[in-house]
Amino acid sequence: MAPSIPTFDNLTLDPNGPPGNAWGLFGPGNELGMLNLLTPELVRRAASEEIRDGVRISLDLPLNRVPYPSFGRNPFKQELINKAPRIVNDDVLTFNTQTSTQWDGFRHYGNQTHGVYFNGHSLDELNQSRVIGIDAWSNTGGVVGRGILIDYATWANKNSIPLTPFKTSTIPLSSIIQILQETNLTPRAGDILFIRTGFTEAYNKLSPDEEHAIATRPTPDFAGIENGEKTLRWLWANQFAAIASDCPSFEPAPLVREGTPAEVTLHQWCLSGWGMPIGEYFDLEELARYCREKGRWSFFLSSVPLKVCYPYDLHFVIVGVDC
Repeated sequence: MAPSIPTFDNLTLDPNGPPGNAWGLFGPGNELGMLNLLTPELVRRAASEEIRDGVRISLDLPLNRVPYPSFGRNPFKQELINKAPRIVNDDVLTFNTQTSTQWDGFRHYGNQTHGVYFNGHSLDELNQSRVIGIDAWSNTGGVVGRGILIDYATWANKNSIPLTPFKTSTIPLSSIIQILQETNLTPRAGDILFIRTGFTEAYNKLSPDEEHAIATRPTPDFAGIENGEKTLRWLWANQFAAIASDCPSFEPAPLVREGTPAEVTLHQWCLSGWGMPIGEYFDLEELARYCREKGRWSFFLSSVPLKVCYPYDLHFVIVGVDC
């Protein structure tokens, strides 16, 4: 039986952990976090209600779409290995899993004050075991359930609100809630939330020189969803299984900066506190077009992890939807 979900004000389930943690909510040693909400009953309901037209849409950017990654990350490389004299080729891919469409795993971002990751695991534990790795997600079938899309970019353009994807700027929670009301979309527990900020559309218009200039700026300045207590309360109240957007960091980047300590960032609370995956660099362009055409903003999501075990499994890619 699913546990009773406490209110936000009743969090800090483990008194030895940081404020607001939900450690142990789904039992001691559980490694799925909020993905536990994706029960067979929920997935079955999502499939029966959302798969109507048989249309499949990929949400993945190409692995090499961002040739000049920000945040000091290495670019994608592909090496073709010819097996001469046979007419056979292998290829070797080398890439940072943060430079294209991906979910942040629970090993990615820990609590900066307490120095621990989800469920209180230390870096030493992560280096010596497979605990809280994404293989736990893949072993249970991945991130599968009802997705909902909030198309902030289209709404902002309609309301003459400028989009600034390459600046440290905030998309207000009030706008997100307004869009939900205007589209008659009510989140349900276990939903997977997607927010289209307009990053992909803007990035696709850049020249190679402009892409390089953005990657080599002194700081990785990007727009994102408002962080802080209001947003945290809203996310927890809606009991999302996971959250994602098209921008590089979901919330404004740099995450920690003047006036924004780690204690109010979504990364720290969602990943290390609650076990709520954060998705970044999702290609939501075709999905948004289809949702606008059909006038419905929910869909069936199937996201399959790269099945990588200890010790190097911080993130994963491969995502698609059915409508």
